Amino acid sequence: MKAEPNFGRTPEGTIEVSIVMPCLNEADTLGICVQKAQNALREHRINGEIIVADNGSTDASRVIAEKMGAQVIAVQAKGYGTR
Repeated sequence: MKAEPNFGRTPEGTIEVSIVMPCLNEADTLGICVQKAQNALREHRINGEIIVADNGSTDASRVIAEKMGAQVIAVQAKGYGTR
Protein backbone atom coordinates (compact mmCIF):
# COMPACT_ATOMS: atom_id res chain seq x y z
CA MET A 1 0.00 0.00 0.00
CA LYS A 2 1.37 3.41 -0.97
CA ALA A 3 1.84 5.93 1.85
CA GLU A 4 -0.75 8.70 1.83
CA PRO A 5 0.73 12.16 2.43
CA ASN A 6 -0.89 13.85 5.46
CA PHE A 7 -3.10 10.79 5.99
CA GLY A 8 -5.97 11.49 8.34
CA ARG A 9 -5.29 15.21 8.72
CA THR A 10 -7.53 18.15 7.93
CA PRO A 11 -6.07 20.99 5.88
CA GLU A 12 -5.53 22.81 9.18
CA GLY A 13 -3.60 19.82 10.52
CA THR A 14 -6.07 19.05 13.30
CA ILE A 15 -5.70 15.58 14.80
CA GLU A 16 -8.74 14.11 16.58
CA VAL A 17 -7.29 10.71 17.47
CA SER A 18 -3.79 9.29 17.78
CA ILE A 19 -3.47 5.53 17.45
CA VAL A 20 -0.28 4.39 19.17
CA MET A 21 1.07 0.91 18.45
CA PRO A 22 3.92 -0.48 20.54
CA CYS A 23 6.38 -2.39 18.39
CA LEU A 24 9.35 -4.71 18.84
CA ASN A 25 10.18 -6.86 15.80
CA GLU A 26 6.61 -6.98 14.49
CA ALA A 27 7.40 -7.14 10.74
CA ASP A 28 5.13 -10.16 10.23
CA THR A 29 2.00 -8.40 11.52
CA LEU A 30 2.64 -4.66 11.61
CA GLY A 31 1.55 -3.94 8.04
CA ILE A 32 -1.91 -5.41 8.53
CA CYS A 33 -2.32 -3.59 11.86
CA VAL A 34 -1.44 -0.23 10.31
CA GLN A 35 -3.73 -0.96 7.36
CA LYS A 36 -6.65 -1.81 9.67
CA ALA A 37 -6.09 1.40 11.62
CA GLN A 38 -5.99 3.43 8.39
CA ASN A 39 -9.18 1.77 7.19
CA ALA A 40 -10.97 2.49 10.48
CA LEU A 41 -9.96 6.16 10.41
CA ARG A 42 -11.08 6.48 6.79
CA GLU A 43 -14.33 4.53 7.27
CA HIS A 44 -15.39 6.61 10.27
CA ARG A 45 -14.09 9.87 8.81
CA ILE A 46 -11.84 10.48 11.79
CA ASN A 47 -8.94 12.89 11.44
CA GLY A 48 -6.21 10.84 13.03
CA GLU A 49 -2.64 9.71 12.98
CA ILE A 50 -0.92 6.39 13.46
CA ILE A 51 2.19 6.35 15.63
CA VAL A 52 4.39 3.27 15.89
CA ALA A 53 6.41 3.33 19.11
CA ASP A 54 9.43 1.24 18.15
CA ASN A 55 11.33 -0.36 21.00
CA GLY A 56 14.53 -1.17 19.08
CA SER A 57 13.31 -3.48 16.32
CA THR A 58 16.02 -5.26 14.37
CA ASP A 59 13.70 -6.46 11.60
CA ALA A 60 11.90 -4.40 8.92
CA SER A 61 9.19 -3.09 11.27
CA ARG A 62 10.33 0.52 11.09
CA VAL A 63 10.57 0.51 7.28
CA ILE A 64 7.13 -1.09 6.92
CA ALA A 65 5.50 1.48 9.20
CA GLU A 66 7.15 4.42 7.45
CA LYS A 67 6.25 3.13 3.96
CA MET A 68 2.62 2.88 5.07
CA GLY A 69 2.58 6.48 6.26
CA ALA A 70 2.75 5.88 10.01
CA GLN A 71 4.91 8.12 12.17
CA VAL A 72 7.65 6.10 13.87
CA ILE A 73 9.18 7.17 17.16
CA ALA A 74 12.02 5.46 19.00
CA VAL A 75 11.30 4.34 22.55
CA GLN A 76 14.46 3.81 24.57
CA ALA A 77 12.99 2.07 27.64
CA LYS A 78 12.71 -1.66 26.94
CA GLY A 79 9.47 -3.60 27.40
CA TYR A 80 5.77 -2.99 26.94
CA GLY A 81 4.42 -0.74 29.68
CA THR A 82 7.83 0.23 31.05
CA ARG A 83 7.74 3.37 33.16
